[in-house]
Amino acid sequence: MEKDLRQQKTNIIKIALFGPESTGKTTLAKQLADYYETEWVPEFARDYLQEKWEENQHICVADDMLPIAYGQTALENEKLANANRYLFCDTNLMVTKVFSEMYYGFCDPLLNEAALKHEYDLFFLTDIDVPWEKDDIRDTPEGRETVFSAFKQTLIDTKKPFIILSGNKETRLEKATAIIENLTIAKENDFSSNDFVQIYNRGISFDAILKQLEFFDNGIIKSNLVSPATIGNGILSLTEADFEEKADFFDNQKEELKIKKFVPASGAATRMFKFLTAFLNDFDIQKETINAYINRKKDKELAIFIIGMDKFPFFKTVDQKLREIYPDFETLERDFKNYYFIKLLLSPDYFDFANKPKAVLPFHWYDTHIATPIEEHLNECIHYATSNRISNLHFTVSEIHQNLFYKGVDEVIEKIEEPSGVKINIGYSYQNKSTDSITIDEKKKLVKDKNGNLVFRPGGHGALIENLNSLDADVIFIKNIDNVIQNHIDKITLYKKALAGVLIEVQQQVFSYLKLIDQNKIKEDHLADIVLFLKEELNVEMGNDFNKFTLENKISKITELLDRPIRVCGMVKNEGEPGGGPFWVMNDKGVASLQIVETSQVDLASKKQQSILTESTHFNPVDLVCGIKNYKNEKFDLLQFVDQKAGFIVEKSVDGKTVRSYELPGLWNGSMANWLTVFVAVPLITFNPVKTVNDLLKAAHQPQ
Repeated sequence: MEKDLRQQKTNIIKIALFGPESTGKTTLAKQLADYYETEWVPEFARDYLQEKWEENQHICVADDMLPIAYGQTALENEKLANANRYLFCDTNLMVTKVFSEMYYGFCDPLLNEAALKHEYDLFFLTDIDVPWEKDDIRDTPEGRETVFSAFKQTLIDTKKPFIILSGNKETRLEKATAIIENLTIAKENDFSSNDFVQIYNRGISFDAILKQLEFFDNGIIKSNLVSPATIGNGILSLTEADFEEKADFFDNQKEELKIKKFVPASGAATRMFKFLTAFLNDFDIQKETINAYINRKKDKELAIFIIGMDKFPFFKTVDQKLREIYPDFETLERDFKNYYFIKLLLSPDYFDFANKPKAVLPFHWYDTHIATPIEEHLNECIHYATSNRISNLHFTVSEIHQNLFYKGVDEVIEKIEEPSGVKINIGYSYQNKSTDSITIDEKKKLVKDKNGNLVFRPGGHGALIENLNSLDADVIFIKNIDNVIQNHIDKITLYKKALAGVLIEVQQQVFSYLKLIDQNKIKEDHLADIVLFLKEELNVEMGNDFNKFTLENKISKITELLDRPIRVCGMVKNEGEPGGGPFWVMNDKGVASLQIVETSQVDLASKKQQSILTESTHFNPVDLVCGIKNYKNEKFDLLQFVDQKAGFIVEKSVDGKTVRSYELPGLWNGSMANWLTVFVAVPLITFNPVKTVNDLLKAAHQPQ
């Protein structure tokens, strides 16, 4: 490359304005230079071509491209010498390259090489949403979309880091400065420009990235368990008559309420078939028997699967397909039959169950049909989540699985709606990519794929607090997609309605107190009743210094404690299932509260904490009923009640290597840490999750 086309090396952050003519590049370059009190590089071609036009009305020709490139490079190097931290380039050689290719069908090799080698920390691709302005050297306004597409494709093809800027000049300046501030922080933390753009395009704030890095460096503070929540000590115990009374109370109130059921259903069924996937990856039917594999791997799950194979709701369908594919199937040895069955079940060309969402898999075998979790959840909806013959159901789904949900709903909704006379409205939302986490390796280096792109991982179910926050309802039932039952819908209905009855009773009392406070009708003698209610009904202790407060400060404190979203959580007896449970937890201010705590949040190195964990009597079945509106019927901003310190560092495997990523505070853990909480003991029948495919062999999922 000739010396005249070389950029000067620098530590200055250089931003290139890039885009078709009349898209606001010059305006923005000047604005940014003024804002940061630094230099900007004008467009050399403008003066060069204007002078040419004024002399003899000659327009730009192909031979002008290289002189323009020389002039632009010299001007940029000149301005760089006086730049202060940043340099803003109204144009660059990449612009010249694009125009040369568009108008003349080729680009001089010298110009092309220089344009590719010139480096900028970021390109702002200026959108065509501003009016086109005519002058002596501008072409016509027609075809702006085509030209813009050509500019954008050039940046993609040359792998330049770019962000599109749209809006008026004030909006663009505001966006640009915010981006530049974060880019600067990214550079200071050794992120490349391409890393930064990937993070920006995902909608992740760079503050969130810095917090993730801090968690990786310093770890996450473990929960400080005080004691397990038990019957009479944080968990409310109800008789069967109590449950019926609470359910009746809900039924009497529900016609005045908008009710919704919220079902997290984003993930694929990968873990459900994990042991079968491992079997297919490690087993060679030509060298080993399945029984030898089971003994070698001590794989009890595989043995259970094979023994109970004909009891799975999908058995007949898979078996029939096997006989179509293998005409001699009946003559095969048993090992081959079992092996081919498992292979077909997981094959992407056939059933592909491990890559589908649990929601659409066959779960229950009825006399007339096979039911999926979608059907079971719709059926539950009409039994307990209905008001005025309207039932509202919301699934959180993965974007790639959306059509499977549409199909699954379409196949069953009419046969549920028609006999019940209930209209079921179904909504969907995706887990926001802005809640994703970066990943680091064992050396705390950013993990990238083979193309050099950052590897992101979903932020866990805690990300769904944003989905929940977007809903509008008075009462929201929350239940996981795999926690459905084939029998006893009447029992499930009773306990769900009873939890909702508890919620409404508590909510009505809370609202009555807050309305009195709002009307300035609270006197000193009312406070004792409210404090007693907080303690006995909501398990909230006021602290020893409360009585020293002035009346005004006491009312302020009570208001702050009462004016929160409310959750009523069913708890089942702990029978060894992995997952979270109810505990009394002390926060960093010395205040104890009821929380659902996962094992990963506990300091297992502490004998005291481990002892408290093992003393737990109950388990969280993710059986929640929530009130997300205040006493003025306004929605709470649920994000304001999250304990941001209650996240997780999780270890995963990427390409056989151990990596770590950050997961947000769990939806019913840290994301609801500062809600008003009531724990209620419910029968074990309400908890029937399908964590592995073998759970479908349990009585709750088998026909009776």
